[in-house]
Amino acid sequence: MTGLVGLLLSLVLLMALAYRGVSVIVLAPALAMLAVAVSGDIPVLAAYTQIFMPALGRFLTRYFPIFLLGAAFGTLMDASGSARVIADRISRALGSRHAILAVVLCVAALTYGGVSLFVVAFAAFPLATSLFRAADIPRRLVPGAIALGSWTFTMSCLPGSMQIQNLIPMPYFRTTAFAAPGLGVLGACCIFTLGMVWLDRRARIAARRGEGYGPADPAGAGRRDADAAGEDGSPRPAFALAVLPVVAVLASNYLCAELWIPTWDTSYLAEPRFGGATIADVRGIWSSILSLLAACGLVVAASPRCRARLGELLASAAKGSLLPLVNTASEVGYGATIAALPAFIVVRDAMLEFVPGNPLVSEAATVSVLAGITGSASGGLSIALESLGATYLQRALDCGVSPEVMHRVASMASGGLDTLPHNGAVITLLTICGLSHRESYLDIGMVTVVIPLVALAVVIAAAGL
Repeated sequence: MTGLVGLLLSLVLLMALAYRGVSVIVLAPALAMLAVAVSGDIPVLAAYTQIFMPALGRFLTRYFPIFLLGAAFGTLMDASGSARVIADRISRALGSRHAILAVVLCVAALTYGGVSLFVVAFAAFPLATSLFRAADIPRRLVPGAIALGSWTFTMSCLPGSMQIQNLIPMPYFRTTAFAAPGLGVLGACCIFTLGMVWLDRRARIAARRGEGYGPADPAGAGRRDADAAGEDGSPRPAFALAVLPVVAVLASNYLCAELWIPTWDTSYLAEPRFGGATIADVRGIWSSILSLLAACGLVVAASPRCRARLGELLASAAKGSLLPLVNTASEVGYGATIAALPAFIVVRDAMLEFVPGNPLVSEAATVSVLAGITGSASGGLSIALESLGATYLQRALDCGVSPEVMHRVASMASGGLDTLPHNGAVITLLTICGLSHRESYLDIGMVTVVIPLVALAVVIAAAGL
C-alpha cells in the first residue's frame, strides 16, 4: 500500500511541477527516486544507477540519430526558405476565406515531411497570424489550428510519417513506419474532418458574436510577412524544388524499408557483437536514418543559403535536438524505474486485464494513460512498450492480431491524453502565440485529446472487423 501511495504521489508531482514549468530532466530522476524511497523495496542509489540510467541510455542509443536528423532537416528546410515557400503556396491556393484550413494543411505538410513537431510552431506562427488577421478570425484559434496540423494525424496516423511517435513502435513489433496504412489513413481522415468541423464552428460562432482577430499581437508575435527573398536577400527556391525534399523523405523511406534493405545480406547481425538482432529489428530505424540523410542532402545541394551557413545550421540543429531527446529519455528512465517497483505490478496487471481478450483495447488504454501521466506522447509510448511491448506482441499473435495493427494503435494511442494542460509542447505553443490556457486550451484539447480518442476508437473497431 505504501508503495502505491509513493507511486501516485510521484505521478501527481510530476504533472503538477511540469505544468509549472520545472524541467523534466530534473523532475524525472528526482521523482522516480522519491517513489523508490517511499516504496522501500529497492535501494535508491541502485535504482538510479542500475535502472534509471540504463533505460535512459537505451533510449538515447536507439533514437538519437532520428532526433538529430529530424532537427537538422527542419532547420535546413526553414533556413533554405523551402518551408515558407510551401506554406505560401498552400495559403495562396486556398485564400483568406479558408485561413484555418490553409494553416492546418501547411503545418501538416511540413510535419508529415519530417519537420520536427518541436520546431514547426515557430515556422507556422507568422503565417497563421497573417492569414487569421486577413480573415478576421480570432487569434485565440491559432494554437488549435497549429496543433491540429502537427500533433495529431501527421504525428501518429499517416503511414510513413517521420515523427518519433510513429517510429518508436518499430523495434517492438518489428514493423516499419508504413505499418497498417489503411487504418492509419482512416484515423487521419477522422481526426482531420472532425478537427476542421470543430475549428470552423468556433470561428462561425465568433463571427456571429462580432469577435474578430483582436488587438495587436504581443511583442514578438505576428512578425512581418516574408517577401520573395530571404533575410539575406537571396531568392527563395521554386515550389517544386522546395517540396522535393518532403517527397524524397517519404519515398526513400518506403523504398529503403520495403524494397532495398530487405535484399541486403544481414546474417552478421546474429553475431553477439551486434546484439543477436535480425533485419526485422532494425530496418525501420535504418530506413528512417537513410531517408532523413537523403532529404537533408537534397536541401543542402539545392540551397546556396544552407551551404554558406551549413556549420552554423547543423550546430543549431544539434543543440535543438538535445533538449527534446533528453526530456523524453528522462521520462523513459522514470517509467522504467516505476515499472521496477512492486507497486507497479498492481497497475500493470490492472491495465493488462483491461479487456484482456482484446490486446488492441488493452494496449490503447495503457499507452493513453501513461502518455497522459507523463505529458508526453513519445515518453508514454516508450514507457508502455519498454515494460509491456513483448507481452502485447505475444498476446496479439495469440489472438491473430497483426503486429502492424498493434503498431498503428500504439502510435495513435500516444497522441491523445498526452496533450493535457501540463504537456510541455502545449505550454511552448501558447507562449509562442502569446496566449493563455484560459484563452486557447479548449480548442487545443478538443482537436488533440477528444477527437484523437474518438478516431482511435474508430480504428480499433475497424481493426476488429
